[in-house]
Amino acid sequence: MPQQFPLYIDGDWAPGASTLPNINPSDVSDVIGDYAQASTDQVHEAIAAARRGLAAWSKTGLEQRYAMLMAIGNELILRKEELGQLLSREEGKPLAEGMGEVYRSGQFFQYYAAEVLRQIDDRVDSVRPGVEVETRRDPVGVVAIISPWNFPMATAVWKIAPALAFGNAVIFKPANLVPASAWALTEIISRQGFPAGTFNLVLGSGGSIGDALIHSPDIDAVSFTGSLDVGRRVAGATAANLVKCQLEMGSKNALIVAADADLDLAVEAAFTGAYSGTGQKCTASSRLIVVEEVHDLFVQKLTARLENARVGHAFEPGVSIGPVVDKRQLQSNLSWIEKAKAEGATLAFGGEELQRETEGFYQSPALFVDTTNNMEINREEAFGPIACVIKVRDYEEALTTLNDTQYGLTGGIITRSLKLATDFKARAETGCVMVNLATAGTDYHVPFGGRKNSSFGPREQGRYAREFYTTIKTCYVKG
Repeated sequence: MPQQFPLYIDGDWAPGASTLPNINPSDVSDVIGDYAQASTDQVHEAIAAARRGLAAWSKTGLEQRYAMLMAIGNELILRKEELGQLLSREEGKPLAEGMGEVYRSGQFFQYYAAEVLRQIDDRVDSVRPGVEVETRRDPVGVVAIISPWNFPMATAVWKIAPALAFGNAVIFKPANLVPASAWALTEIISRQGFPAGTFNLVLGSGGSIGDALIHSPDIDAVSFTGSLDVGRRVAGATAANLVKCQLEMGSKNALIVAADADLDLAVEAAFTGAYSGTGQKCTASSRLIVVEEVHDLFVQKLTARLENARVGHAFEPGVSIGPVVDKRQLQSNLSWIEKAKAEGATLAFGGEELQRETEGFYQSPALFVDTTNNMEINREEAFGPIACVIKVRDYEEALTTLNDTQYGLTGGIITRSLKLATDFKARAETGCVMVNLATAGTDYHVPFGGRKNSSFGPREQGRYAREFYTTIKTCYVKG
């Protein structure tokens, strides 16, 4: 029988109302475990527990808080092989990527542990003689964190670590497709001595458990990463109760290949950006905007790169593209490929369901050419290993095409020109700009987020995280 994994509420492990099996997308015969599914009553219990835990945790000394967060980060890094294997087993990304994600998650905790001790507030003289003005930051309160399946640990951690660092209590609801990484993280947190209720894990569907969290008037803030449609629902629900809200949503990122680009560099940036993580990244470059002078050679080189890419089991040596996360995502990807063909795009490579030694959700990476920016495949997020080449006359048309989207998360350019790079940094309508780099891949100590319909609310990561996880208090003192 598969192992049973409970919820974590008010400092104790608790059975749920039911369980759900966690299936390995590389091998559907492999059941990782049965994970508890919370009831809505248990969500309300977790909220009440978090309110109690907040009172104790927000008053915990800085050095103790620092030591606890640092211990979590250190353990994640120490166990990166073991936990990386678990992550890749449930999500499907190649093992090296899974281990890298766990390692980065540990770095997030280490970074925010240090932020605990960086207590710098502002003191100024008042316009009134003899009065001093001080601004302080207090915890925002009880925070609901709703994370996606594509980065089972990292996305959750870059929310959880700052939330705890700034003295908040957390209710964590991960995506139901990837409960194992969330449970492993929770188990580490459970051993650090947090006051009961400070951290709670509630597993379940977005339609029941997620809705209960976002509609609760007893939550002080919600941080959500997921689709645009769900993000709009989160915004509407939290606005009704005047709850602080932070959203990271869809994207349709583009990489420009300029006429003067190093094409070998461009091909690697395009391959990494579009196909690493099986294309299941909000930062993936699904639009490849190529100036006509280098278009044919770029397509030839990228096609050759795809021919040498190995698709297979996440644990198999040499695999660069694992399975997609589940059957529904695979069917969605194949549907997008048929839509693109119907729109007139030419499938230059891949796009087929694959069979491997173990039964899983395998697909060859798809590359389309002869596409235009008004095709649906270039307007909406497919969230799979699918990239479309758009041929343009020159840099100006490339930049216009890159900006012609409802989204604005990341944008990149491959160029040898300082002039073009400088202009691109100024005019790209994205929250993150990449020059001679893949669009996927960001650092933990600087802000992350997008523009337009990609993001809403304060930025994540780095010191900017405190804008969401704290609230400002202005104090006036007369001596």
